[in-house]
Amino acid sequence: MPEVNFDSIVGPTHNYAGLSPGNVASTRHRGETARPREAALQGLAKMAALHELGVAQGVLPPQERPSVALLRALGFAGRDHEVIGRAAREDPVLLARASSASSMWAANAATVSASDDCADRRVHLTVANLRTMLHRAIEAPQTERTLRAVFADETRFVVHPALPSADVLGDEGAANHTRLHASGADPDGTPGIDLFVHGRAEGDPRRPKLHPARHALEASQAVARRHGLDPARVVFALQDPRAIDAGVFHNDVIAVGHGPLLLHHELAFADRDEVLAALRARVGPSFRAVEVKSARVPIESAVKSYLFNSQLVWSPGVGRVLIAPTESQEDPATRAEIDRLVADPSVPIAAVRFMNLRESMRNGGGPACLRLRVPLTEGEWGAVASGCRFSASLHERLSSWVRRFYRESIDPRDLADPSLLDESRAALDELTRILGLGSIYEFQR
Repeated sequence: MPEVNFDSIVGPTHNYAGLSPGNVASTRHRGETARPREAALQGLAKMAALHELGVAQGVLPPQERPSVALLRALGFAGRDHEVIGRAAREDPVLLARASSASSMWAANAATVSASDDCADRRVHLTVANLRTMLHRAIEAPQTERTLRAVFADETRFVVHPALPSADVLGDEGAANHTRLHASGADPDGTPGIDLFVHGRAEGDPRRPKLHPARHALEASQAVARRHGLDPARVVFALQDPRAIDAGVFHNDVIAVGHGPLLLHHELAFADRDEVLAALRARVGPSFRAVEVKSARVPIESAVKSYLFNSQLVWSPGVGRVLIAPTESQEDPATRAEIDRLVADPSVPIAAVRFMNLRESMRNGGGPACLRLRVPLTEGEWGAVASGCRFSASLHERLSSWVRRFYRESIDPRDLADPSLLDESRAALDELTRILGLGSIYEFQR
């Protein structure tokens, strides 16, 4: 059962508006000049690197931005260009929210359960409602349309709409979900263990003081029920509120797992001992929890370098590889910890590969943010929309497409330019033809 990484292509309106409280990098780089062309090419280069390692790799398209539909829903009228012009004059922050390219972080697109784990033996995907932030909450309808086009075979896949948008059901998707299993490589027909992590729960007074706890326990419970998961193979865990206040807005900023391995910071979980004991009991004797102590990597360094927002992937002939951002190579404490992990024979990580994803990192997302993990059998992988299965030829074609349609740079003032909408629509119209997805965007209908 290969674990396919579906990376989202960075959208043409990639900019630094600093819209995400609690995301340290996002707020730090607010107002700086972004480079959409470079950002998209960096993301494609990561896909190509994983493909070359023998990792199954898929592609997801970005969303249409700016969202004229959002601006119209909030009272701006007129033709599309007039709507953008009015918003730019009257509410530039709202225009920035409508222009965000945040769908690039596909880890928040949905929560995915393997067919081996679900009662009906189909792959289940629940679209995340992302209700905490307006610029992300508007993604769900398009995400659902996109996923239904990519995973269209209803005999193999079930795409669920987002949970109702209520505070008690705040859902941030796969960024707070990890599937573990007992096998050292990709399992074959073996049910996995699902770790769902939340930042808050009704009746639990443990909450962060500075930043929002975005993901609710009740959302994870609802997703587990929807997908038909065996309760005996599910673990629910609360994030440590101190980590959230330090900038750990999702669990994938402080923990990453693959197979029987869970690499985590000591501040990842509020009830660390109980969580690890539950995982050990469910995964079995092969379970390996590798904890990074604050004394070696302070939480501030972990957030700045995004050590835990790395990917763990299985490469045939190499073994388990850590895909880490170059920032973790440059941070002395983090680099020393990575070197220690790779050198330790008791830690099942064979190698590390550093990736330059600076454009995404400056907006608050590393390697793990950019991909949605989808466990698939060979038959299910073959049933995915063929144009979305990554290859060297697709990489070349997409790189050429980016160079034709993307601007070299965008700063906050450029969002007022209505031609940015025309450029984005032209790019997406061509992209749907490249990926063979049909008319998935509203402007195409």
